[in-house]
Amino acid sequence: MHANSVSPVFKNTCGITLDEITLVRGRTTVFAELSLQLKEARIGLIGDNGAGKSSLFRLICGLDQPQQGQVVLPQGENAVGMMFQNPDEQIIFPTVEEELALSLHRLKLSRTQTQVRVRDWLAARGLAHWAPRAIGSLSQGQRQHVCWLALMIASHTTLLLDEPYSSLDLPGQALLHRDIAQAQQQIMVSTHVLDHVRHFERVIWLDQGQVRLDGPGMEICAAYETDVALRTAQSL
Repeated sequence: MHANSVSPVFKNTCGITLDEITLVRGRTTVFAELSLQLKEARIGLIGDNGAGKSSLFRLICGLDQPQQGQVVLPQGENAVGMMFQNPDEQIIFPTVEEELALSLHRLKLSRTQTQVRVRDWLAARGLAHWAPRAIGSLSQGQRQHVCWLALMIASHTTLLLDEPYSSLDLPGQALLHRDIAQAQQQIMVSTHVLDHVRHFERVIWLDQGQVRLDGPGMEICAAYETDVALRTAQSL
């Protein structure tokens, strides 16, 4: 992906604020007085396993509550949506159509209106045949794609994607890559595959719950790769 393929179309200049967040689980301090202002249209999160990437997303979408500090979101009940790394932790209903319908619940449409809207939306994406499909008949990557579709149809202001490419084949990765580039929402992507965020306007490198580096994607990804190479060489 080229740097100019991700357009900063996100218009909400308020963004998301984490103000001196402290999060403790058991005896482990995940974050200690972490502060971030997240305004950019595309933000990548990188770092080793256990660095705090998923925990940061869970804080933003309200699944975890900090012991100290606050998370300030854009106004509106539909502000933030999250796609989990494992789609089986997210999908509730037995068919694709029913799962997507859940994302429209806030609109208080009738069952028939919801069904029509979901089917029309899928048809516009060339996926009309997916509507009646049983979730159990889908591959892991296809279930991951259903989670992405559920986020897209819900029209959240900000989308949090936790390792969204991990279960996708190459066509699926290309499709998601294109969708992210074209989406009008703010999108934050946590990933170990740096090429997916290297050209983002901002990438945050988390290290043991602290921000190690924060800046343009090309610069931050290169610094992280250098660090990993050095650590790998030292362990030989």
